[in-house]
Amino acid sequence: MNWINNVVRPKIRSFLTTKREVPENLWVKCPETGQMVFYKDLEANQFVIPGSNHHVRMGAQQRLQHLFDGGMYTKVEVPEVATDPLKFRDTRRYSDRLKDARGETELDDAVLVGEGMLEGSEVVAAAHDVRFVGGSLGMAAAEGVIAGMLRAVAKETPFILFAASGGARMQEGILSLMQMPRTTIAVQRLRAAKLPYIVVLTDPTTGGVTASYAMLGDVQIAEPGALICFAGPRVIQQTIREQLPEGFQRAEYLLAHGMIDMVVHRHKMRETLARLCRLLTANVAVGERVTGTARKRANGHAYVNGHGSGEMLLGGPKEAVIEAEPVATEERFEQGRGKARREAEAAAAKPTPPKGDARR
Repeated sequence: MNWINNVVRPKIRSFLTTKREVPENLWVKCPETGQMVFYKDLEANQFVIPGSNHHVRMGAQQRLQHLFDGGMYTKVEVPEVATDPLKFRDTRRYSDRLKDARGETELDDAVLVGEGMLEGSEVVAAAHDVRFVGGSLGMAAAEGVIAGMLRAVAKETPFILFAASGGARMQEGILSLMQMPRTTIAVQRLRAAKLPYIVVLTDPTTGGVTASYAMLGDVQIAEPGALICFAGPRVIQQTIREQLPEGFQRAEYLLAHGMIDMVVHRHKMRETLARLCRLLTANVAVGERVTGTARKRANGHAYVNGHGSGEMLLGGPKEAVIEAEPVATEERFEQGRGKARREAEAAAAKPTPPKGDARR
C-alpha cells in the first residue's frame, strides 16, 4: 500500500499534470522601460539592464566576487553579538525575521567583509546586502564594518565599502543608533593610520548609514541612479509641501551639487577602484621627510594622498609619480557650470521678435 501511495500515484499525477514549476526570478523586468531580461543574461552583465543601463541591486557576495581578482576572497571573521537584545516583536518576532533573512541571503547579517587582491594589490572590502532586513544597521552589521576597518589597519591596506541600506535597524532601538558613533571612530582609526577609505554608494543608501560612515570616505563614488539621502524625497516633499526638482537625491543630482566625487558605471567600477587605490598608495621613493616620524605604508607603498603632511615624502624620482588620467572638458565638474548652461539654454529658447515689430 505504501508503494502505491509513494511511487505509483505520484508518477500518475505527474503524467496528468502539465503545470511546470518556474523559478520566480527566471525573468527580471526593468523598472524604467518594462524590458524583460533573462536572469542568466542579467547576471552575466553584472546586473545591468542592457537596453536602459538600469543598475539592478546586487547581493553582497556578488559585489565582492566582482571586485576581487578571479572572484576569490577570504571572509573576515566578525565578532558575535546578541541576536535579539530587546526581545522585539511587532507583527512577527525579530528573531524570526533574522532567521528568514539568513536563510534567504546565506549571510550572518547585512554586512559581508572580505579580503583579497585587486589587480595585484591587497585590499579589504565590506558590502551591505539590502535583502537582509533592508541592509539596515544593527549591532552585527556595525561589527562587520568595524572589523573590516580594523583588519585594513592591521594589514595596512585600503578599505572599500559598498553601502546599501535603509538606515538604522528599528528592532534594536537605541543600540542600533549607538553604532553610528562607533563606526565613525573606526573611520578615524583608518585616517590615523593614513590608509585610503573609498565608499561606493549604491541604491539605496539612506538614514543613519548615510549620516555616519557612508559619507566619510576619502573618495565618494556612486552608481548611476542610486538613491542617496537621509530622509527620502517623499518625506521631504510632504514636509515642505513643494515640488522637488527632477532627479532629486539621485546620484547625478548629488554630483552636480558637489556632494559626491564621481558617478561610475558598474562595468567600470572595478578598474576605477583599482586605479584609486594605486593613486592613494603611490610608490614614491624615499626622499626628504617633512618630519622625522616613521613612514606609514600600505601594500608596501608610501601613502601620499595628503591627509597628513607629516608623512609626505619629497624629492622622489619623477618616474615614481602616477599621473592622473586626462578628463574631457565636458566631463569635468565646475561650480556654477550647471547654472550657466541653464541660463544659456533659456536664452536660446526665448523667441526673438521680428525686426519690423520692434517697439520705440
